[in-house]
Amino acid sequence: MNTLVKSGGAWVVSQSLAAVALRKMRVSGLATSSSSSFPNWEGGVSMVQGASRGIGLEFVRQLLENYKKGYVVATCRNPKEATSLSALKNRFSDRLFIQKLDVTDETTIEESAESVRERYGSLNLLINAAGILSIPGVLQPETTLNKVEKSSLMLAYEVNAVGPILTMKHMWPLLKAGGGSGTDREVAVVANLSARVGSIGDNRLGGWHSYRASKTALNQLTKNVSVELGRRKDPVVCILLHPGTVDTDLSRPFQKNVPEGKLFTREYSVQKLLHIINNAKKQDNGKFFAWDGQEIPW
Repeated sequence: MNTLVKSGGAWVVSQSLAAVALRKMRVSGLATSSSSSFPNWEGGVSMVQGASRGIGLEFVRQLLENYKKGYVVATCRNPKEATSLSALKNRFSDRLFIQKLDVTDETTIEESAESVRERYGSLNLLINAAGILSIPGVLQPETTLNKVEKSSLMLAYEVNAVGPILTMKHMWPLLKAGGGSGTDREVAVVANLSARVGSIGDNRLGGWHSYRASKTALNQLTKNVSVELGRRKDPVVCILLHPGTVDTDLSRPFQKNVPEGKLFTREYSVQKLLHIINNAKKQDNGKFFAWDGQEIPW
């Protein structure tokens, strides 16, 4: 049994208990190496969660192709099947690190944080890009209350809201260690991909109960974290981004009703979002931005 022992007139935790605590800290990423153990990564270290396709993959591509320096950690559920990421790895072998991370499995999030800690020691940018809107035979946007099912609500919430907040939880010590070092920013940035339909104040059409509610939950969770990090005075800001309607697998079944000129390419949307991220300031902490830089009401 672990006990307190007296040493030099003071009570201290026994060695066995301290060892257990240290192991727990290492697993959760809280025990980071001293900053002197790692170089100041020029260009910074960015993580894109949900990077195997769509907007996440485009973030990885632009971070590598459009910036001469900087390192990218690309995470996805099945790295072995992520052929587009593998192609980028062949071109940017020294700058791209591909890691398994499943937002529905917290163990993989913990393991990813530990791998990043051991490899880089810090993060300067976290982009949570993974999300679901529909899965054939499993999940479809509801057009009426009669079509709402508990399983759809829970699945959308788990992937679109719980996953990002758990990723933030485990990457927070790395972001705190990194801040804006190696970049042109004064702070590290957490950019969570939300959607305008998650805005309560902007909701005039209704419907899409599971997706809307999950994005609203993501907005509240992100706002909560931004308040906490601001109170702690950590060198990290959290922002929410609406990418617009982008031509991806997620939106493809619903593109027929998109007005002309409002369906964006992945290249265009990510270029706009990176501009917002790169110019993020402390005063932007907790804000919800559209692709054009305009704030969206909660």
